[in-house]
Amino acid sequence: MSAAAAALPSAQPVNLIAGMTTRQRSIAFGVMCLGFFIALLDIQIVASSLKEIGGGLSASPDELAWVQTSYLIAEIVVIPLTGWLSRVMSTRWLFAASAAGFTLASLLCAEAWDIQSMIAFRALQGFLGGAMIPVVFTSALMFFQDKQRVIAASVAGGLGSLAPTLGPVVGGWITDAWSWPWLFYLNIVPGLAVTILVPMLVKIDRPNIKLLKGADYFGIALMAVSLATLEYTLEEGPRWNWFEDETIRVTALISAAAGLGFIVRSLSFANPIVDLRALKVRNFALGSFFSFVTGVGIFATVFLTPVFLGRVRGLDAFQIGTALLSAGCFQLLAVPVYGMLANRVDLRWLLMWGLTCFGLSMWLFTPITHDWGWEELILPQAFRGFAQQFCVAPIVTLSLGALPPERLRSASGLFNLMRNLGGAIGIAACGTILNDRTNLHFQRIAEHLTNANAAMVDTVNQTTQRLTQVLGDPLQAHAVALKRLWSLAYREAQVQTFSDAYLLIFCFFALAAVMVPLMRKAGGPPPPGAGH
Repeated sequence: MSAAAAALPSAQPVNLIAGMTTRQRSIAFGVMCLGFFIALLDIQIVASSLKEIGGGLSASPDELAWVQTSYLIAEIVVIPLTGWLSRVMSTRWLFAASAAGFTLASLLCAEAWDIQSMIAFRALQGFLGGAMIPVVFTSALMFFQDKQRVIAASVAGGLGSLAPTLGPVVGGWITDAWSWPWLFYLNIVPGLAVTILVPMLVKIDRPNIKLLKGADYFGIALMAVSLATLEYTLEEGPRWNWFEDETIRVTALISAAAGLGFIVRSLSFANPIVDLRALKVRNFALGSFFSFVTGVGIFATVFLTPVFLGRVRGLDAFQIGTALLSAGCFQLLAVPVYGMLANRVDLRWLLMWGLTCFGLSMWLFTPITHDWGWEELILPQAFRGFAQQFCVAPIVTLSLGALPPERLRSASGLFNLMRNLGGAIGIAACGTILNDRTNLHFQRIAEHLTNANAAMVDTVNQTTQRLTQVLGDPLQAHAVALKRLWSLAYREAQVQTFSDAYLLIFCFFALAAVMVPLMRKAGGPPPPGAGH
């Protein structure tokens, strides 16, 4: 087959898009962004409402964890497949089918009758919603060129980082105002709108059913097994003390073996599902790493801050959501600023600025104390919210924009997978830190709480005297005083542990920021057929 003939299928998207006006492209892209946003919003929308869901479905805390875990496992499996699926079904029909399935799954979640049905429907929701995520990023680069491409990538990147931040906020408000089923009913109207409008508006490519023949189904199976068991290991590892648990050891071993098999298969198969060879392109390899780091930052902080406010401050879902709102507000303020600078300043320096500001925000979290509320959180969250726009949007343009069109969709799945893997690993690492470092800090604090500590002895004696007047029994009062001392020591140990977690994330972003100059300056992708 000649080079020209080989390039013909990848030229189809260009021909179809060429018949659309800029206004038509913008409207079509906007509709796709709506589906993309609600799919990402639902990752964290249940985070601040798990207690209410558990009460409604009579579920234990361990079972409730799977309301999020099942969604994440299914989503992380489908994301790398979307490049191949979009070529088989076409972009618009894949997106429309995903939106329709996501809407139906949302309705089923709202009507779940027990925790098992909820977990199954959440997995279905994650699988169908996850397919919309990489498609938006590739569509942004296919629909637009030059300055318009930078703006479109800015919108997609901004929504991609804003949705996880707003998830707990929106979820807490909805649960407090109505009830938890409305977390899912919320998706029905926009989901139906996307399902109807996308086939009418989106014209990028045509389906190619012939790709079903000869596809790497064994590679798909290896990838699915590896990612599903990896996500399970990361989610459940902190709870079961990692490799001390036999199930965790088995799933980790299966994930490693299947992952290695998938890598070998992808590098040796003629038409792999995921284009691992795209990592040879410097900007794409570095961009995937930066996407991983950004995923760590966004998802881990959205995990840490609500946990701190719930465990240490004892706030309810609505109060937690309100405290987190400032990050979303500052990110929205950053969108026009980034749009103004993106076509005037080298995107590498904007990315370095974003990574530096995100790292600074983590550093500002480290002096955290037990009485921090929304007032103390404003400054670090302002830096985090503002930085997210400057982290995600430049990475999209610098990494995916460096690839030729025929490699874009296969590589986009890998790029988006790295962000979600970063989030999963970041949350798992923070969960482990909260478990292990809390015990360490508590032991260090307890070493100083002895009879040789005069301040401690005076505090216990004064508390005992006050409680004796209430309880009438000195021995019982002394026991209660010691219990209160234990609670105070444990609370302070927890606070120090949160500081450790934020410090670790800061180190990740500091490393990423100094690596940005290794990227090449952004430019248009090579013409079709280049880079073979």
